[in-house]
Amino acid sequence: MSDERAIGVFDSGVGGLTVARAIFDLLPHEPILYVGDNGRFPYGPRPLEEIRAFGLEIAGYLVERDVKMLVVACNSIEVAAIADVAEAHGVPVVGVIDPGVRAAVRATRNGRIGMIGTVATVESRAYDRAVAATGAAVELSSRACPVFVEHVEAGDTSSDGLLEAARVYLEPLVREGVDTLILGCTHYPMLSGMVQMVMGEEVVLVSSAEETAKDVYAVLRNASLLRETVDDPRHAFLTTGDPLQFARVAHHFLGPEVDGVLPVSVRAVEGIAWS
Repeated sequence: MSDERAIGVFDSGVGGLTVARAIFDLLPHEPILYVGDNGRFPYGPRPLEEIRAFGLEIAGYLVERDVKMLVVACNSIEVAAIADVAEAHGVPVVGVIDPGVRAAVRATRNGRIGMIGTVATVESRAYDRAVAATGAAVELSSRACPVFVEHVEAGDTSSDGLLEAARVYLEPLVREGVDTLILGCTHYPMLSGMVQMVMGEEVVLVSSAEETAKDVYAVLRNASLLRETVDDPRHAFLTTGDPLQFARVAHHFLGPEVDGVLPVSVRAVEGIAWS
């Protein structure tokens, strides 16, 4: 039986669109309801408890909209709230950290893996725990890259100032000899060209988006939640910030799949908080 309901995908802003893109490619018949919390961006410098509250609020909103599963397309939300989100709602929940770690462990040749993320993600040590859980004989080196997200949200992926910041953030990882780098924030794949240039062509960049999409497929298949209708799905994109700014960036990365962006008020999201 076909389940016509949407997949709920949410992030602090536009970064989760990289995950949405991967889901589009792997599951072209599945509708997506996307919420970007640009009105409260950035998440990375915030305390984890505040990020947790935001994540629970948006998850609650999406469940009220009758999504059939939740994709936490934000590393900061995942480290702060994914266990609580999974416990609070009666729908499957998929995150981005474990898929990225699995891909990196498979890719590394010398056992030295780097990870770049927000301050909240790095300080949580969630990637360290995920790597340890694999049991692989690898070493993880992490670096916070706080200004990356701000540039992506502004639509900047190539300025001289951004390149200089990338060199400052990444050159210690180059010196440590990592051969695989996890892009530990869903905004960062939008900077993959610049990151690759600084890290060197021999370093494998790992985005969790494609691996996360595979997990989404597996969960939907195993729970008999796939949409079997073959006509084009209707996607919806909402933001708590400026819809025009969101649309400009989204069109750049997603193209025609973004057929308008709708505003959703933070108050409306906060009014459906789950604890």
